[in-house]
Amino acid sequence: MGELAPTQMTSIGSNQLESLPDYNNEKIFQRNRLPARAYDLPKDSLLLSGKWNFHYAPTPMHAPPVSGKPDIDGSWTDINVPGHWQLQGFGHPHYTNTVYPFPVRPPHIPTENPTGTYHRTFTMPETWAEHSQLRLRFDGVDSAFHLLVNGQEVGYHQGSRNTSEFDVSGLVKRGFENDLVVRVYQWCDGSYIEDQDQWWLSGIFRDVYLIALPQSRMEDFAIVTKLDSEYRDATLEVALLLQNVEGLKVSFGLRDHHGNGVELQDPILRPETKGRVTKSLAVSDPKKWTAETPNLYSLTIQLRTQQGETLQSIETRIGFRSIEIRDGILTVNGKRILLQGVNRHDHHPEHGRAVPLEYIKKDLLLMKANNINALRCSHYPPDPRMLDLCDELGFWVMDEADLECHGFYDCVAKPQDIPESMNYEERKKLTFPEAAKYTSDNPSWQGQYVDRMEAMVQRDKNHPSVIIWSLGNEAFYGQNHKAMYDYAKAVDPTRPVHYEGDAHAVSADMYSYMYPSVERLKRLADTEGVTDGKFEKPIVLCEYGHAMGNGPGNLEGYQQAFRDVPRLQGGFIWEWANHGLWKKDDKSRGFYAYGGDFGDEPNDDTFVMDGLCHSDHTPTPGLVELKKVAEPVHAWVEESNLVVQNRYGFRSLDHLTAVYKVKVFTDRYAQDLMSGRSHANATNSSKILASGTIDLPQIEAGQTSYISLPAEVSNANADSEIWLTVSFRMREASAWAKAGHEIAWSQHQLQASDYGEPRSSHDQRLNIEESATVWTITSGDSRVTIDRTTGMLQSWQSKGVELLAAKGPRKGALHPSFWRAPTDNDRPSDDPYWKRFGVDAMTSQLRSLSIVRSSDDEVEIVSKLYLAPPILDWGMEASITYTIKSDESISIGAKLTPRGKAPANLPRIGLDLYLSKALTQSGYFGLGPGESYPDKRGAQKVDIHSSPVRDLHTSYDVPQENGNRMDARWVKLNGDGGPGLHATRLDQDKLFSWAASMYSAESLDATRHPCDLREENMLLLRLDGATGGVGSGACGPGVLERDQVKCEESSFAFRLRRV
Repeated sequence: MGELAPTQMTSIGSNQLESLPDYNNEKIFQRNRLPARAYDLPKDSLLLSGKWNFHYAPTPMHAPPVSGKPDIDGSWTDINVPGHWQLQGFGHPHYTNTVYPFPVRPPHIPTENPTGTYHRTFTMPETWAEHSQLRLRFDGVDSAFHLLVNGQEVGYHQGSRNTSEFDVSGLVKRGFENDLVVRVYQWCDGSYIEDQDQWWLSGIFRDVYLIALPQSRMEDFAIVTKLDSEYRDATLEVALLLQNVEGLKVSFGLRDHHGNGVELQDPILRPETKGRVTKSLAVSDPKKWTAETPNLYSLTIQLRTQQGETLQSIETRIGFRSIEIRDGILTVNGKRILLQGVNRHDHHPEHGRAVPLEYIKKDLLLMKANNINALRCSHYPPDPRMLDLCDELGFWVMDEADLECHGFYDCVAKPQDIPESMNYEERKKLTFPEAAKYTSDNPSWQGQYVDRMEAMVQRDKNHPSVIIWSLGNEAFYGQNHKAMYDYAKAVDPTRPVHYEGDAHAVSADMYSYMYPSVERLKRLADTEGVTDGKFEKPIVLCEYGHAMGNGPGNLEGYQQAFRDVPRLQGGFIWEWANHGLWKKDDKSRGFYAYGGDFGDEPNDDTFVMDGLCHSDHTPTPGLVELKKVAEPVHAWVEESNLVVQNRYGFRSLDHLTAVYKVKVFTDRYAQDLMSGRSHANATNSSKILASGTIDLPQIEAGQTSYISLPAEVSNANADSEIWLTVSFRMREASAWAKAGHEIAWSQHQLQASDYGEPRSSHDQRLNIEESATVWTITSGDSRVTIDRTTGMLQSWQSKGVELLAAKGPRKGALHPSFWRAPTDNDRPSDDPYWKRFGVDAMTSQLRSLSIVRSSDDEVEIVSKLYLAPPILDWGMEASITYTIKSDESISIGAKLTPRGKAPANLPRIGLDLYLSKALTQSGYFGLGPGESYPDKRGAQKVDIHSSPVRDLHTSYDVPQENGNRMDARWVKLNGDGGPGLHATRLDQDKLFSWAASMYSAESLDATRHPCDLREENMLLLRLDGATGGVGSGACGPGVLERDQVKCEESSFAFRLRRV
C-alpha cells in the first residue's frame, strides 16, 4: 500500500511553480523505491559510509546541477556519513518540542529550504555475479532526497527514519568508477508529520549500502512462531516472497544457541511458481523467548539448485514466543507481562541521531543493568541493528511509526488563547478534532501515513523482541490512523497495536495514557472500557515519570499500582537520556546545549533535557531510583525469617545468590559525651558483626519463600543501631553483566538506638563581652558573636579558624530558611507560586533579644524574629534559642508560626548556615551515597558515608536544586587538620535532611549551564526539619500532598559541635 508507480522525475532543479516539487507534495512520498522488506544484508554488502563530497545551498534552486558528472569545485567540501550537516558546520541545530519552526500551511514548506548535495564514487566488487540485482540502501535520511547514479535520476524518498532501497542494476557500470549523488532537503511536506520532540537535524544520518542479490532470489521472508495451547511445542511458519525460482528448492536449518542442530521434519520446499509461499515446520519444546530469558535460535534459509548449489542464503535469529491479549491482559507465552520501560530517542551528544552501534549497545547494557526490560522506540523506528541487540539481550519492544504532528495543536490552541493551565482533557476536546483535520483525518495524506506503517512493519516483522506496533505519537486521531491499524492487522495479526491518540481504543488493542496521577490511573483501570466488571483491553502508560532534572518523584507509587492492578501493565518512563549537544562558548568552556543555545527561534528551551541519563548518557539519580523501584526481587524480615519474593514473570531465582552483611553503627562521639569523656579524638564508625551468603531455595516466578536467617543475624546485639543488608547478585556473567552484578538489595533495621541527651564534660566558665551591637561569648579557643541588631549568630571561631561567618550585612551566619533553588519540576507551578509569596525574598525583623547565663558553662540567648517578604502581609514568627556551652557546642532551637495570608506549602523548613570553605570533606550517617528526597529515596542505603564536599553536588545538565540527603543521624564537615563541625538533631524526630554546596540557591536558579556556575566564598550548609519532594510537575503530577512541606506551626532543634 502507499506505493506510486515509477514515473519520470522532473522536480530536481525545477522552477515550475505551477507543478509542486516532490518535497512539497503530500501525495508524492516516493518514486521508484523498492517495496519494504525484512532487514537482511548479504554478508558481502558494500558499506558506503565515510567521507563524501558535500555542497550546502540555502535553497534547492541554489544547489549545483547534477544531471551529469558533478563538478566538484571550491564550493564543495567533505562531510561525514552518517552525520548531520548542522553538526558539521552547516546551518545550526534547532529544538522544538511541539511547535513547528516554520509557518503552517501543509503541504507547503519554507522557500528557504537548505539543501545538501552529497557525492561519492564507488566500484562494484569484482566477486559479485554479473547479473546480480544491485540495490542502493539508505537506512535514514532527514528529511527527503532525490537519488542519482552516473547522472541519471533513480528515485525519491521521504520518511526520515525509514529504510529505502532502489534498484540501480541498469545504471551501474561494472568495472568502472560510478558517481553517486544524493540531494537532501531540510524540509519536505513530511516534516509536518515528523514533529517529534527532538532537534531538527538534517542529512544522511544512518548507513548507506550497495548490495547485490541474485536474479533467482528470496525477495523477502516473514517468520511467525506459534505455540500450542500448553505453550510447549511450536510451529515455525516461514513465508517467502520468491523471484525467478522455477526448478529450484529452498532448505531450512535450525540451530540452538550452542550451535546444535534442531531436528526438522521435511525441511525442504519446492516452489512451483514465483510469489509468496509458506512452509510450516514443527519444533518440539523449544526454549521460549522472553525479555527475561532471551533464548534465540539460528534459522538458515537457502535457495539451491537441484544439484545442491547455493544461490542465496539468509541467516537470521528467531525466538519462539506467542503474544496474546487474554481476558483483557497482555500476555507472552500465556503469562502476564509487566513493562518496566523507557522511551528511547536516537541521541549522541556530538553526532545527534547518527548514533554509532557501540554507543547504542552501551545504552542497552546500561538499561539492563538498571532493571529496565522494555523499550518504546520514540517516535520512529530505530537503527535496525538495535533490534538485533534487543533480541539478544532481552527487551520487550514497542516499535513506533515515524509519525508525529503535535504542532497542529498550537495552530488551534493559540488563536483561542487556551491556557496551558486548563485541564488537559478539556484542552483536548477544544483542539484535537480540529487539529486532526490538517493531516491525520485528511484523506489526501492517507497514503503517506500508511507508507510509514508499512515501512516499519515490513522491516522489523521478524524480531521476537518487537511485541507491539505503535501508530506514532501525538498526532491526534483520524481516519488515517484507522488505515494504518488495518494495514498492520492485515499483514501481522500476531501483534497488538498501540496508539495513545486513540483515547478510547476505537482501533487500538490497548488503552494508553500519558502522565496520569496514580489515583487517576487506578480510576481509569476501574472504568475505561469496563462493562459489568469486565474489560477486553489492557492499559499501558506510553509516557510517565517525566525524568526532567531532579526527578522523577513517586516512581514507587506507580510501580505499586502496576503490581496491585493486573490490568495496569506498566509503561515507559519519559525518557532515557537528555538530548544536549556538546558546544563550546566564546571562552572555550564546554556545555551541553539545549533550545536557544544555537540562536534557534522559536524554541522550547530546556524541555529536551528530560532523561534518566545526562547528555553524555551517564546515569542521573533518577535512573538509580528506577533500578531500585523495578528490581525483580523484594525481600523483608519477619521475626527470624528473611522473606524473599520473586517478581520475575518467567524465571526462578536460581541465577542469583544472596549475600548478607550485618553492620553496627557506633557513634563514639555521642557515647563519649554521654559518659563525660573528652571528644577531641572521637570517631564515628561502623563494624561488621556478621557476613556471608544465604542459600536460596527454588523460588519460581511469582512465588514467595520464607528463609531462616543465620543465628549470627538473628542474635546480633549491640548498644547502637544494627542494620542487615542483603544483596541479590548474579552467580554467573550474562550477555549484559558480569558475575556478581547486583540485581536487587534490601535493608532492615535489626536494632534501633537512642543515646539520650548528652551531658557536657566541660565546666570551664563562659565569658560574656557586651557592646552596643554585639554579644561575644568566649571560652578557651572558642569565640561566638551574636549581632544584637539582627538577633542572629554572626560568627563562630575555634582556634582562630572561622567555622561560621555571616554571608553579608544583616544576613547572619545562621538563620531559619524556607527556600531552595527550584527544580525543573518546580518551574511550571510550584516555583512561580512560591515566588509569588516571596519565599525566595524573605527578610528578617528583630522583635526581641535576651541573654541568660544558665550556668557557668552555659549561656542561653533567645531571639524573636519576624521573617517576611517585602510587599506582602504574611510572615513567620520565629523564636530562636541559642544554647552556647563551654564544650564548644551550640544548640539552636526554633519555633516557627506563620501569620497572615501565607502560602499553603513551602520548599523546606530548616536552617541555612555559612561555613568556612576550608571544610572540604564530609561524613554522615544516613541515607546515601546519593541524593534523596521524600518521593525519591528508595535507592539510597543507611550507612556511614564519606565524600569530598564537591562531590555532594549533582551536576545536572541544567543547574537546579540538588544534593539533599535524608534520614541523617549526624553529619560532619572538616578540612585538612583544622577544626570541623558536627551536627545532630535534638528534638523528638532525631532524623533530618541536609545539603552542602559551594553554590547558592540564587546561582542555581539563575544559571543556564554548569560551566556558568560560580562558587561562593564560603560553604553553604542546610539543616532541615522538613523538606519537600520533587514530583514530576514539569510534565505530569506534582508533589503528592504527603510529601509537601505544609506552611504551619513547626519546631526543630539542632546541635552544632566543634570537632
